[in-house]
Amino acid sequence: MRVGVVSFPGSLDDHDAAVAVQTCGGEAVTLWHADADLKGVEAVILPGGFSYGDYLRCGAVAHRAPVMEAIAAFARDGGPVLGICNGFQVLCEAGLLPGALLRNEGLRFVCRDVLLDVEATDTPWTRAYADAPPIVVPAKHGEGRYHADERTLDALEADRRVVVRYAPGNNPNGSARDIAGICNAGRNVVGLMPHPEHAVDPVLMGGEDGRGFFDSILEVAAAPTGA
Repeated sequence: MRVGVVSFPGSLDDHDAAVAVQTCGGEAVTLWHADADLKGVEAVILPGGFSYGDYLRCGAVAHRAPVMEAIAAFARDGGPVLGICNGFQVLCEAGLLPGALLRNEGLRFVCRDVLLDVEATDTPWTRAYADAPPIVVPAKHGEGRYHADERTLDALEADRRVVVRYAPGNNPNGSARDIAGICNAGRNVVGLMPHPEHAVDPVLMGGEDGRGFFDSILEVAAAPTGA
């Protein structure tokens, strides 16, 4: 499976995301921010970092990059898109996911492992976590506090669109309702603040709890049509 990894000026984790895809058996394809097409990829990852230096606010410049027009069309057609950290912020700025990511409640940058509950395993990015216990994934961000109005939060809960939630006592940023990641109504677009691409190698401190996101999308590609 060919998975596009977007690189914006200021992206830091595009290489890590590409390595995660390759480690799990996929082919990573670099998509530059100025690309007008997606080079025939079957899935897209918006990685973490500080796109365009996060001037104005996180993701506010990146969501206007030419490649985002192609990604928006890809998402509307049901293409699987994953936004990690800054990628999640970009997806919210682009209107592909609701809500916004605000400054952490403590106004400090957070960098630590967090315990997560994967609550929705019917997305193309999380199906490998069906019946799985809580996972440990690194988080590193200064603007990761998920915020939305109560009506939106209630709708996300009712539609089971909270994909990943910080386990009790593990919310590092004050996110509303301990939300760490959500999906769109079509369930093909997922955004989360923690970094699963940093947890795909058992030799490293982060372990391999994050590889389910990448295994999942490759399983979707390998599954028979309609499976």
